Amino acid sequence: MAKTTLTISSKNYSSWSLRGWLLAKFSGLEFEEVITAPDDASARAEILLLSSSILVPCLRHDGATIWDTLAIAEYLNEIRPEAGLLPADRIRRAHCRSICGEIHSGFTTLRASLPVNLKGHFPGFKIWSRAQADIDRVCTIWRDCLKESDGPFLFGTRTMADAMYAPVVTRFMTYDVKLEPALAAYAATIMAMPEMQEWIEAAKAEPTDIEELEVEY
Repeated sequence: MAKTTLTISSKNYSSWSLRGWLLAKFSGLEFEEVITAPDDASARAEILLLSSSILVPCLRHDGATIWDTLAIAEYLNEIRPEAGLLPADRIRRAHCRSICGEIHSGFTTLRASLPVNLKGHFPGFKIWSRAQADIDRVCTIWRDCLKESDGPFLFGTRTMADAMYAPVVTRFMTYDVKLEPALAAYAATIMAMPEMQEWIEAAKAEPTDIEELEVEY
């Protein structure tokens, strides 16, 4: 069998790479990382939201090539159902898929206004009203899920939803977004995961900065 690989771009800036990587880690699938340099034209287009089709991350496994993050999540759930990437209950499974789809296709103002930057920290960052509406919607999603599951993750145990929303958690940390206690506890749970700590350590070691994503206030 050919080796399993996951192609990713910058660990400091790429929210989609983080999602795909966490999904693979959550599944328990062994894989090798293939890193696309941030100065590669396609990688920069993906990170700067200039690409019409996001081709990173890309999972190659057992003859399959999967490059959409939700498709990666569903594929991993098929081959590793014991990992619990989706809840066992039908209704909760539908809910999980719905909120994953929402973050996958929406929140464009949040993405543009608060780009992922794990090296950065901007206390007192001024948030535009449209971005605040996206933040409020994320908080509603988290609040509803945590009320139903009682935590510590959105559906009690780790699912694809936690991987999909992990980059939002990092945005909230980077730009000093204030959260109510229950949501702050969830964010802290995500940031404390060994997988997140591994990713953040690697992100901080990256030598390349992308000037367009370095804000100063």
